Amino acid sequence: MNTLVRSLVVAAMSFGLLTACSGKTGGSASSAEGDMDLGDPKAPVTLVEYASATCVHCARFDKTVFPSLKARYIDTGKVHYVFREFLTPPEQVAAASFVLARCAGKDKYFQVVEAVFRAQDEMFSTGDTRGPLVRIAKSMGMTDEKFQACTSDTAALDALNKRVQWAVDVDKITGTPTFIVNGKTIASGETTLETLAKAIDAAAVAAKK
Repeated sequence: MNTLVRSLVVAAMSFGLLTACSGKTGGSASSAEGDMDLGDPKAPVTLVEYASATCVHCARFDKTVFPSLKARYIDTGKVHYVFREFLTPPEQVAAASFVLARCAGKDKYFQVVEAVFRAQDEMFSTGDTRGPLVRIAKSMGMTDEKFQACTSDTAALDALNKRVQWAVDVDKITGTPTFIVNGKTIASGETTLETLAKAIDAAAVAAKK
């Protein structure tokens, strides 16, 4: 197991025991175990986004670009959207957030991730990262005890480790957000709807040939 990624998982495990806690790449459209997705899996275009719950650029994309992207391409059946988890500093907070989202259930996964994105400013400005996550957990019907058990679940954290290692080994991901359209990395970092639309439209045309 990669030592760096293992250290991130160990840090994440400690998160559940604390009262407070103060990348251009190649790409693959192949499925990774544990992918979260939206839209029609049979759509002609697959858009993969690698993101971290603690990435401010990812949060900005989710708030300012993703709603229009979803309405234009995902909800209309033109794009199969795949969300893949990655860890950026503070890694233990990103890991706890993703494990929490999965504990909430697949139907609430994206709600939790979005809520964490919206809580970034509060967490980073106050230094209280646990409080907002507990609040988000409770809004999804979880108790303090379930939150504690969830964020210290070694099996869930090991599974997250495998997904992150897969991202590093297979898709050579080094930073977030990174966007892959039908197997080709088309953007990394701050990305506009126009950039994604151009790549998606071109991929849709190519898929018809």
